[in-house]
Amino acid sequence: MFRSVSLLSKLRSRLGQQPSLKDSVRWLQIQSSSSDLDLRSQLEELIPEQQERLKKLKAEHGKVQLGNITVDMVLGGMRGMTGLLWQTSLLDPDEGIRFRGLSIPECQKVLPAAKPEGEPLPEGLLWLLLTGKVPSKEQVDALSKELRSRAVVPDFVYKAIDALPVTAHPMTQFATGVMALQVHSEFQKAYEKGIHKSKYWEPTYEDSLNLIARVPLVAAYVYRRIYKDGQVIPLDDSLDYGANFSHMLGFDSPKMLELMRLYVTIHSDHEGGNVSAHTGHLVASALSDPYLSFAAALNGLAGPLHGLANQEVLLWIKSVVDECGENITVDQLKEYVWKTLKGGKVVPGFGHGVLRKTDPRYTCQREFALKHLPDDPLFQLVSKLYEVVPPILTELGKVKNPWPNVDAHSGVLLNHFGLTEARYFTVLFGVSRSIGICSQLIWDRALGLPLERPKSVTMEWLENYCKKAA
Repeated sequence: MFRSVSLLSKLRSRLGQQPSLKDSVRWLQIQSSSSDLDLRSQLEELIPEQQERLKKLKAEHGKVQLGNITVDMVLGGMRGMTGLLWQTSLLDPDEGIRFRGLSIPECQKVLPAAKPEGEPLPEGLLWLLLTGKVPSKEQVDALSKELRSRAVVPDFVYKAIDALPVTAHPMTQFATGVMALQVHSEFQKAYEKGIHKSKYWEPTYEDSLNLIARVPLVAAYVYRRIYKDGQVIPLDDSLDYGANFSHMLGFDSPKMLELMRLYVTIHSDHEGGNVSAHTGHLVASALSDPYLSFAAALNGLAGPLHGLANQEVLLWIKSVVDECGENITVDQLKEYVWKTLKGGKVVPGFGHGVLRKTDPRYTCQREFALKHLPDDPLFQLVSKLYEVVPPILTELGKVKNPWPNVDAHSGVLLNHFGLTEARYFTVLFGVSRSIGICSQLIWDRALGLPLERPKSVTMEWLENYCKKAA
């Protein structure tokens, strides 16, 4: 199962320039034969090896300390505390996210695309996250076809959504639809029949791929219900995952299809400590099925300090335009930023809990904009913000990371191609995040990871402990 030699040589040629890629290449088995197109069979081969790897790690190094826990960490949202196993991605404060060892630019180079020099197909990233292998185009096409065959949503799911007021927030309607999908959970059925724990991963896999396949239909239904008078657009059996999602929303321009492929890919996973990923993992650790776990994750994603931030960015940018006009000068923009900050608010889209440099997800979206919409007024405003905001946040002295994150750019791109409804943006994020959360959930079950149960303490306990330690 090895892809073209030319692709492998590309990776090797970069090793001298990027030493960090060396460690990941042993994980990557570049595919070339189209004889095995089945993702599940790939996992069946990998799981025993990784189970033994985990056993060895625990037996040989189980007592190794990973760091010290401080009072600041306990009181500060557990920032900087290492406490989760998350196989599918790793976030470096300086480099940004790596999916199974590959950075976003590397994924753009090696993952199959719908067209030459195009954006990576989300199905390719799903394959990479689950197997650690870069798939061939044939394998991605086979997975895309499989996901389309699984993309069947029962009528009762739509009726559950229709029971809500059309004015309900799109995330409320989306999460309701996901909960309704749970009725057909394969894991729940298998657990009730008494499945052996060594087989938990199998119905989890079925649920996860079904969920990933179905959430674009549910999300598109919510969008069309709220904003397009309920005129639903059916799935197109000739399109890939990202393109189909865009199509069902009502956007068919080739550039928008490419944007959606990029959007879903880069929003899919961001290691395990963020609110939505951690929530999904936590709930799943109780052996809740993928639908229940992902619905919980969506409710975390809907918070203003997490996924809802992407709608806040576009609304804030539009408020700048409304007050100052599209041709705002740098000095006017500085004044508006200071006005926002002095008003006790944050500038949305800047800063990150882990990153200490510009988010690579921002960078690749900026490159997309430079290629496809360089003259867009809102994009030009975003570019000015990139120049203006970081120095001001640095001057404040209270921000560890003054640089833009993924949310600083996505809304402007979507707005350019006609998806202007900012309240809906977090649903797009949610569809994307299904790929990462469900991929890790399959490995949670395959590795037999236990119920998550950290210790909590009171302020009195902390005070007494610190007095004794003084």
